[in-house]
Amino acid sequence: MECAGKGSGTRCLGPARKRCGRCGAVSYCSASHQISHWKVHREECERLEQQMKNLDLLNDFPFTFSQESTVQISEKQESRCSFLRKRGIHQVGLWVCECRCGASVTSFGNSRLQSDTWNLSNILCPCRGTTFASRLPTFWFALMNASRINLPLTVYHSIQLAGLGSLTSEISKLCIHYLGPEKELLQLAVFGELRALFPGVFVQIELIGPAVPHHRDGDKIDLHSYAHCIEQDCDCRYKNENTSCSIGHTSSAVTLQLHRGYYHDRFLDISKDSHPHLVIAPNAGIAAYASWLPTIELIKEINVPAVFSDYCEEACNLAACCINAVTNQPPRLPIQLNPFRQPMVVEDSPLHLPCYSNCFLFAM
Repeated sequence: MECAGKGSGTRCLGPARKRCGRCGAVSYCSASHQISHWKVHREECERLEQQMKNLDLLNDFPFTFSQESTVQISEKQESRCSFLRKRGIHQVGLWVCECRCGASVTSFGNSRLQSDTWNLSNILCPCRGTTFASRLPTFWFALMNASRINLPLTVYHSIQLAGLGSLTSEISKLCIHYLGPEKELLQLAVFGELRALFPGVFVQIELIGPAVPHHRDGDKIDLHSYAHCIEQDCDCRYKNENTSCSIGHTSSAVTLQLHRGYYHDRFLDISKDSHPHLVIAPNAGIAAYASWLPTIELIKEINVPAVFSDYCEEACNLAACCINAVTNQPPRLPIQLNPFRQPMVVEDSPLHLPCYSNCFLFAM
């Protein structure tokens, strides 16, 4: 935890162990830094105090491991590495970039999408069915092991929140513009699960962001099968082979296309063949990057629903203020907790507030 008053003029005198007595969300290295930072902190203190009252709600997951993956990681009694290692999924498959010693997004530039991305034993195999209802136990079991299944579930939830849920039963093709992918670039196979969430719909996702490597710009990836396990004789391999062979006769598939750059720079080219029903920006960090401002202006201009997520409620509050400054309008959808946030807390949060991937959502 860094001193909230760091960079205020004088050097920090040691570890940030002195917490604000009112909100308890920020810490300081000394009383002098706390006093000098008050002119900044007083604007947010009451708001952070209210957010801190929701700690139990944020950490509440219906899993037996919830205490380990939330409170114990936050309090340094556990780490992400040790949590994953205990469950035999450390640096395995979709979990490979979920800790500090895992793969980085830069490694995506030298890789291609592999058919064994899931890379699980048959104990964790997602082969129970091809519809959302039949695969739901697998979704939750994967979530219990802190996978990235929160991505397709968050996409699904965002579509419902944007009021487009009924649309998916009326159209044959759903187009989503997905902004700022980073870790997702190492976990593209998980988007194949959208086939179970939107049966009978062709889902096209354009992933646009500066993290896409130059030589992957324009790559198109067709996901005709679900993720499967590493067991040679498992039913999931047989089902995947049959599904892939009959893709020309099935009405459900997911296509991803990668685009390097910022959305406001690439939109005209992309929208020629792919005008979006919805824009999604996960873990956006709008207040932290000035490059978002022209993108917000563009989204307002094209008048397409856009759903944003971030790691904590305060980040969403700051983002909503930025959007209001550009559009002169409050969020179309108020800030709310995402029930499909990743159930493993982010390590080394700048606040004492727990942070989770895709934790809160709001829309413009």
